[in-house]
Amino acid sequence: MYTYTTDLFSDLHKDVYGYRPRGAAMEDWNSRTPRQKNELFNALCDELEEVTRDEKRQADRNLMEFTGEILNMIELGAKDRETALRWMTQEHEFHSEQDVSHWVWSHGILFTEYGKQLVKDLLKIVEIKEVV
Repeated sequence: MYTYTTDLFSDLHKDVYGYRPRGAAMEDWNSRTPRQKNELFNALCDELEEVTRDEKRQADRNLMEFTGEILNMIELGAKDRETALRWMTQEHEFHSEQDVSHWVWSHGILFTEYGKQLVKDLLKIVEIKEVV
């Protein structure tokens, strides 16, 4: 029994490489036998596991660096985490929740549990300026 479909292959390719297969990659896919397609699909599944592990390790490093920045702000005189975050964001102008999410994303931690909570915390701290 085969575990792939062309749509699943396209989704998986995007997850692994960041873009959907096209051109030569799709020609290669379409020229394969069902067994060869299944082998490629399984190989991509293995690659996705490795990519996911790498992304997790990077997110962990980014989180350590970010929390280190907060501690540095506290050492410089911020009385608490909230003040440190206020100092860290004071040079940025936020017009929406999306801007706040982008700021957290730019630190490489948006898709962590900490990052999701940080967005909520920042929405209580930063000023959202309406665009006129």
